[in-house]
Amino acid sequence: MSTAVSSHEHLLAAHGDAIGAFDHLVRRVQDDQWDLPTPDDEWSVHDLVNHLVSEQLWAPELLAGRTVADVGTVFDGDVLGDDPIDAWIDASTQSREAFLAPGALDRVVHLSYGDAPATEYAHQMTFDLTVHAWDLAQGVGLDADLGPGLVSFVLGYAQRRKGMFAASRLFAGPLPVPDDAPDLTRLLALAGRQA
Repeated sequence: MSTAVSSHEHLLAAHGDAIGAFDHLVRRVQDDQWDLPTPDDEWSVHDLVNHLVSEQLWAPELLAGRTVADVGTVFDGDVLGDDPIDAWIDASTQSREAFLAPGALDRVVHLSYGDAPATEYAHQMTFDLTVHAWDLAQGVGLDADLGPGLVSFVLGYAQRRKGMFAASRLFAGPLPVPDDAPDLTRLLALAGRQA
Protein backbone atom coordinates (compact mmCIF):
# COMPACT_ATOMS: atom_id res chain seq x y z
CA MET A 1 0.00 0.00 0.00
CA SER A 2 1.43 3.36 -0.97
CA THR A 3 2.05 6.09 1.59
CA ALA A 4 -0.41 8.39 -0.20
CA VAL A 5 -3.19 5.78 0.00
CA SER A 6 -2.40 5.09 3.64
CA SER A 7 -2.45 8.81 4.55
CA HIS A 8 -5.69 9.26 2.60
CA GLU A 9 -7.30 6.42 4.51
CA HIS A 10 -6.14 7.87 7.83
CA LEU A 11 -7.46 11.31 6.87
CA LEU A 12 -10.82 9.93 5.71
CA ALA A 13 -11.14 7.93 8.93
CA ALA A 14 -10.52 11.06 11.02
CA HIS A 15 -12.97 13.05 8.91
CA GLY A 16 -15.58 10.35 9.47
CA ASP A 17 -14.94 10.38 13.21
CA ALA A 18 -15.30 14.17 13.29
CA ILE A 19 -18.56 14.15 11.37
CA GLY A 20 -19.78 11.37 13.65
CA ALA A 21 -18.90 13.30 16.79
CA PHE A 22 -20.75 16.39 15.62
CA ASP A 23 -23.67 14.30 14.37
CA HIS A 24 -24.05 12.59 17.74
CA LEU A 25 -24.37 15.97 19.42
CA VAL A 26 -26.66 17.66 16.89
CA ARG A 27 -29.18 14.85 17.16
CA ARG A 28 -29.40 15.46 20.91
CA VAL A 29 -30.10 19.22 20.75
CA GLN A 30 -33.47 19.90 22.35
CA ASP A 31 -36.05 22.33 20.98
CA ASP A 32 -35.39 24.81 23.78
CA GLN A 33 -31.58 24.77 23.32
CA TRP A 34 -31.14 26.40 19.91
CA ASP A 35 -30.79 29.89 21.36
CA LEU A 36 -28.23 28.93 24.02
CA PRO A 37 -24.77 30.52 23.80
CA THR A 38 -21.63 28.63 22.76
CA PRO A 39 -17.92 29.31 23.31
CA ASP A 40 -17.91 31.03 19.91
CA ASP A 41 -18.36 34.74 20.52
CA GLU A 42 -21.85 35.86 19.55
CA TRP A 43 -22.84 32.42 18.18
CA SER A 44 -25.83 30.58 19.56
CA VAL A 45 -26.27 26.83 19.15
CA HIS A 46 -28.40 27.62 16.08
CA ASP A 47 -25.68 29.85 14.61
CA LEU A 48 -22.99 27.22 15.23
CA VAL A 49 -24.97 24.41 13.61
CA ASN A 50 -25.90 26.72 10.74
CA HIS A 51 -22.19 27.37 10.14
CA LEU A 52 -21.38 23.66 10.09
CA VAL A 53 -24.30 22.83 7.79
CA SER A 54 -23.20 25.56 5.40
CA GLU A 55 -19.64 24.19 5.44
CA GLN A 56 -20.92 20.70 4.59
CA LEU A 57 -23.05 22.05 1.74
CA TRP A 58 -19.96 23.62 0.20
CA ALA A 59 -17.95 20.39 0.16
CA PRO A 60 -19.65 18.60 -2.79
CA GLU A 61 -19.49 21.79 -4.82
CA LEU A 62 -15.80 22.46 -4.17
CA LEU A 63 -14.79 18.83 -4.60
CA ALA A 64 -16.57 18.85 -7.97
CA GLY A 65 -14.28 21.68 -9.08
CA ARG A 66 -16.60 24.64 -8.67
CA THR A 67 -15.25 27.96 -7.43
CA VAL A 68 -16.62 30.25 -4.73
CA ALA A 69 -17.79 32.56 -7.51
CA ASP A 70 -19.55 29.68 -9.27
CA VAL A 71 -21.54 28.82 -6.15
CA GLY A 72 -22.22 32.43 -5.22
CA THR A 73 -24.40 33.23 -2.23
CA VAL A 74 -26.65 30.18 -2.30
CA PHE A 75 -25.33 28.94 1.07
CA ASP A 76 -25.36 32.34 2.80
CA GLY A 77 -27.78 33.11 5.62
CA ASP A 78 -29.94 30.53 7.37
CA VAL A 79 -29.55 27.11 5.76
CA LEU A 80 -31.26 25.18 8.58
CA GLY A 81 -34.86 25.83 7.64
CA ASP A 82 -37.62 24.43 9.83
CA ASP A 83 -35.74 21.28 10.84
CA PRO A 84 -32.10 21.96 11.76
CA ILE A 85 -31.35 18.33 12.58
CA ASP A 86 -32.59 17.08 9.20
CA ALA A 87 -30.67 19.90 7.49
CA TRP A 88 -27.49 18.72 9.22
CA ILE A 89 -28.10 15.05 8.37
CA ASP A 90 -28.69 15.81 4.68
CA ALA A 91 -25.72 18.17 4.34
CA SER A 92 -23.27 16.02 6.28
CA THR A 93 -24.25 12.90 4.33
CA GLN A 94 -23.63 14.70 1.03
CA SER A 95 -20.33 16.06 2.30
CA ARG A 96 -19.10 12.69 3.51
CA GLU A 97 -20.07 11.03 0.22
CA ALA A 98 -18.19 13.72 -1.72
CA PHE A 99 -15.00 13.16 0.28
CA LEU A 100 -15.32 9.37 -0.09
CA ALA A 101 -15.76 9.50 -3.87
CA PRO A 102 -12.92 7.77 -5.75
CA GLY A 103 -10.07 10.18 -6.36
CA ALA A 104 -11.65 13.01 -4.38
CA LEU A 105 -8.57 13.60 -2.24
CA ASP A 106 -6.31 13.72 -5.31
CA ARG A 107 -8.06 16.82 -6.65
CA VAL A 108 -7.37 20.53 -6.29
CA VAL A 109 -10.13 22.64 -4.74
CA HIS A 110 -10.73 26.33 -5.29
CA LEU A 111 -11.08 27.81 -1.79
CA SER A 112 -11.81 31.41 -0.89
CA TYR A 113 -8.10 32.14 -0.35
CA GLY A 114 -6.87 30.25 -3.45
CA ASP A 115 -6.32 26.76 -4.78
CA ALA A 116 -5.39 23.97 -2.37
CA PRO A 117 -5.04 20.19 -2.41
CA ALA A 118 -8.25 18.41 -1.45
CA THR A 119 -6.30 16.76 1.36
CA GLU A 120 -5.69 20.18 2.93
CA TYR A 121 -9.39 20.97 2.59
CA ALA A 122 -10.30 17.66 4.25
CA HIS A 123 -7.91 18.43 7.11
CA GLN A 124 -9.48 21.87 7.55
CA MET A 125 -12.98 20.41 7.59
CA THR A 126 -11.92 17.75 10.12
CA PHE A 127 -10.38 20.40 12.36
CA ASP A 128 -13.48 22.61 12.08
CA LEU A 129 -15.86 19.75 12.87
CA THR A 130 -13.80 18.61 15.85
CA VAL A 131 -13.40 21.99 17.52
CA HIS A 132 -17.01 22.93 16.86
CA ALA A 133 -18.22 19.60 18.22
CA TRP A 134 -16.59 20.62 21.50
CA ASP A 135 -18.24 24.06 21.20
CA LEU A 136 -21.64 22.48 20.63
CA ALA A 137 -21.18 20.12 23.57
CA GLN A 138 -20.36 23.09 25.82
CA GLY A 139 -23.40 24.97 24.55
CA VAL A 140 -25.88 22.20 25.30
CA GLY A 141 -24.17 20.70 28.36
CA LEU A 142 -23.07 17.37 26.89
CA ASP A 143 -19.83 15.40 26.71
CA ALA A 144 -18.18 15.93 23.32
CA ASP A 145 -16.77 12.36 23.37
CA LEU A 146 -14.21 13.15 20.66
CA GLY A 147 -11.96 10.16 21.22
CA PRO A 148 -8.18 10.28 21.72
CA GLY A 149 -7.34 9.15 18.18
CA LEU A 150 -9.32 11.97 16.56
CA VAL A 151 -7.99 14.57 18.99
CA SER A 152 -4.39 13.44 18.41
CA PHE A 153 -4.83 13.54 14.62
CA VAL A 154 -6.39 17.01 14.63
CA LEU A 155 -3.86 18.34 17.13
CA GLY A 156 -1.01 17.24 14.87
CA TYR A 157 -2.58 19.11 11.96
CA ALA A 158 -3.31 22.19 14.08
CA GLN A 159 0.28 22.33 15.33
CA ARG A 160 1.57 22.24 11.76
CA ARG A 161 -0.86 24.97 10.69
CA LYS A 162 -1.11 27.20 13.77
CA GLY A 163 0.29 30.20 11.90
CA MET A 164 -2.42 29.86 9.27
CA PHE A 165 -5.18 29.81 11.88
CA ALA A 166 -3.86 32.94 13.56
CA ALA A 167 -3.69 34.76 10.24
CA SER A 168 -7.18 33.68 9.17
CA ARG A 169 -8.94 35.08 12.25
CA LEU A 170 -11.42 32.20 12.00
CA PHE A 171 -10.45 31.14 15.50
CA ALA A 172 -9.26 33.15 18.48
CA GLY A 173 -6.01 32.29 20.19
CA PRO A 174 -3.75 30.56 20.63
CA LEU A 175 -3.83 30.44 24.40
CA PRO A 176 -0.85 29.37 26.53
CA VAL A 177 -0.97 25.87 28.03
CA PRO A 178 1.56 23.77 29.96
CA ASP A 179 3.76 21.49 27.87
CA ASP A 180 2.30 18.45 29.63
CA ALA A 181 -1.34 19.46 29.06
CA PRO A 182 -3.66 16.78 27.61
CA ASP A 183 -4.05 16.72 23.82
CA LEU A 184 -7.60 18.08 23.92
CA THR A 185 -6.53 21.02 26.09
CA ARG A 186 -3.67 21.78 23.70
CA LEU A 187 -5.92 21.51 20.64
CA LEU A 188 -8.56 23.79 22.11
CA ALA A 189 -5.89 26.30 23.16
CA LEU A 190 -4.68 26.51 19.56
CA ALA A 191 -8.27 27.48 18.65
CA GLY A 192 -8.48 30.05 21.44
CA ARG A 193 -10.54 27.91 23.79
CA GLN A 194 -9.96 26.91 27.39
CA ALA A 195 -10.90 23.34 28.28
